Amino acid sequence: MLGLKEKYKKEVIPEMIKKFNYKNVMAVPKIEKVTLNVGFGSLIAKKSSDEQKKIYEFILNELALIAGQRPVLTQAKKSIAGFKIRKGMPVGAKVVLRKERMYSFLERLIHIALPRSRDFQGINPKSIDKNGNLTIGIKEHICFPEISPEKTKSIFGFEITVTTTAENREEGLELLKLMEFPIKS
Repeated sequence: MLGLKEKYKKEVIPEMIKKFNYKNVMAVPKIEKVTLNVGFGSLIAKKSSDEQKKIYEFILNELALIAGQRPVLTQAKKSIAGFKIRKGMPVGAKVVLRKERMYSFLERLIHIALPRSRDFQGINPKSIDKNGNLTIGIKEHICFPEISPEKTKSIFGFEITVTTTAENREEGLELLKLMEFPIKS
């Protein structure tokens, strides 16, 4: 079985050139980066600062296991009294994957995590924006093989954005279908 990177070079590029009549191999769209994003929101609401720190560390550790790279805390840009958020307070975490780690993560996502997730029937084509980027939400992080459900204290969801160099939605959709993403027809 080919890895995603080899599959892209050997199968996807020729197929895309045939379908869209690109003049140059460099014009063929490719996957640029994958971003994983978690918001702490309801998990830390009405908790003491010590409990919040434990939740941050738990989520950061789990996300690091999933991504294979240490996440970065994202902080609130401004205070919002209604949500009890102060400027500079951690409100989420994100990881940006590129190159080898990106392909490794995508293989695990496509072949293991998505089929293991509850009630999964394929990715909705509407999840692809006008620039050909895919954004999907994972409701339970325990669908990844690195996470042991028995040892997990709580379950959280996160967002995955696959950024491509496609010019439009049609090119992005075709690229992702050829890269074996389980997109509904």
